[in-house]
Amino acid sequence: MTSPVTARDRAKAERSDAILHAAARLFAARGYSGVSLEDIGAAVGVSGPAVYRHFAGKQALLGAVLVKVSQDLISGGRRVAAESPTADQRMRALIGFHVDFALGNAEVIQVQDRDVAFLSEADRAEVRRLQRAYIELWMAALSPLQAPEGGADQDELRLRVQACFGLINSTPHSTRAAARRHSATETVLIAMADAALRATI
Repeated sequence: MTSPVTARDRAKAERSDAILHAAARLFAARGYSGVSLEDIGAAVGVSGPAVYRHFAGKQALLGAVLVKVSQDLISGGRRVAAESPTADQRMRALIGFHVDFALGNAEVIQVQDRDVAFLSEADRAEVRRLQRAYIELWMAALSPLQAPEGGADQDELRLRVQACFGLINSTPHSTRAAARRHSATETVLIAMADAALRATI
């Protein structure tokens, strides 16, 4: 029988989430090496040592940030793919999901691009495993659009998907925060991503 969630449990979970968000924001702004546990604790109103009640250290905190973003991508991607009845709708749903995710999580994408080398071996392996699963989800959605009769070239599918990710994930570096909240930015990115995936050779 599952134990009831107490107010203390909820408060601890909320504090952990606040620490994760603060860490992502600070890592994005200063880089992993430029941030201390004291900086992260101060951002949420606790001492640096108090952060250890939630995470084993700065490297574990980076791991939690990047593993979570990979988990969120694969779970969200699987959900929108499962809700789409046709191959075309599935591809468009995945594009829309990823664009929305990238625009709403620009700081985490910056951390992923720059600081993944600082992960522990175990966290790096888990991030890579989840990333492979996410790429394969997109490849499976794109395959029937590229070769309806079957037998799509897997290397080309992977190239198209990863190039599309590069296009979408470049937005934290190429747009201002205000522009990322503008609906026109989302519209342009979706159209460009769709065109890149389906480009004829």
